Amino acid sequence: MTTTLYQRLGGADGIARLVDDAIAAHLNNPIVKTRFENIRDMERAKRMAREFFGAGSGGPDPYTGKDMLAAHKGMNISEQEYLAVMDDIVNTLTRHNVGAESKSEVIAILYSLKGNIIRV
Repeated sequence: MTTTLYQRLGGADGIARLVDDAIAAHLNNPIVKTRFENIRDMERAKRMAREFFGAGSGGPDPYTGKDMLAAHKGMNISEQEYLAVMDDIVNTLTRHNVGAESKSEVIAILYSLKGNIIRV
């Protein structure tokens, strides 16, 4: 039986842990720290990230937030900032012992969104 990426990431609980740890990493990353410190409603941001990640990985619940272009419009995010966030996410996946295939799928999804995030 084939498992979804959502299942391989530990379902809702696993994704919540990944999101929390990735955001903690962003808050400690000097390249993007200020952007994340300036988020007005961090709990909402985490909830939206969990929904997005869950829905995008094959989970049962819908994503109710803005699309990536609308969410990042006007933020003028640089390539360096994008790559710093990617590094934090990959390192979080590694710390959570996410397998190579699943990690590759997450990276592919995130790279597919790059054009809707950088300098939009």
